Amino acid sequence: IERIRFVSPHPKDFTDDVIKAIADCDKVCKLVHLPLQSGNTKVLKEMNRKYTKEQYLNLVEKMKAGIPNLTLSTDIIVGFPNETDEDFEKTYEFLKEIKFYKMHVFKYSPRKGTVAAKMKNQIPAEVKDARSKRLLKWSNENESNYLDEYIGKQVRVLMEEKDGDYIKGHTGNYIVVKAVGDKSDLENFVDVI
Repeated sequence: IERIRFVSPHPKDFTDDVIKAIADCDKVCKLVHLPLQSGNTKVLKEMNRKYTKEQYLNLVEKMKAGIPNLTLSTDIIVGFPNETDEDFEKTYEFLKEIKFYKMHVFKYSPRKGTVAAKMKNQIPAEVKDARSKRLLKWSNENESNYLDEYIGKQVRVLMEEKDGDYIKGHTGNYIVVKAVGDKSDLENFVDVI
């Protein structure tokens, strides 16, 4: 095994020994997808998450200090019941502080039988749409700025599929790369500039 991806751990499971293992093992990818859901402690509590935004930030700072070349992505839910404009702004500012490489943004939708579906103050669809678009715009800007840092640099890519005249795959920090190649390069590592 040449590459191991540790995908979507819950923040509570990210102990010091896990951080050290990721830092020490060259085969473990340095991209961690660490779900946040909201950058507002009040909303996190209403979502029944077992951490605060401060605990999450402390974890991120510990991870950045302990894992060289760490790249972070996350999940965010907008429009959870009772999420005010002020709550959303706090989430937006928190996300700007962390600067995730990529954010997967989801609009809250009620699920029958859940506590949240019975909550008052369900957020209108147009508000969820506006919040989602704003976060996606910010995420796309972050991703573009991050990718610009790799222009002209050599990266190691696990080639995974043919894409027209190109082959396509991912780097260890999950950047999608297209390069000239053929099917014989698939399922192999290729150094690309």
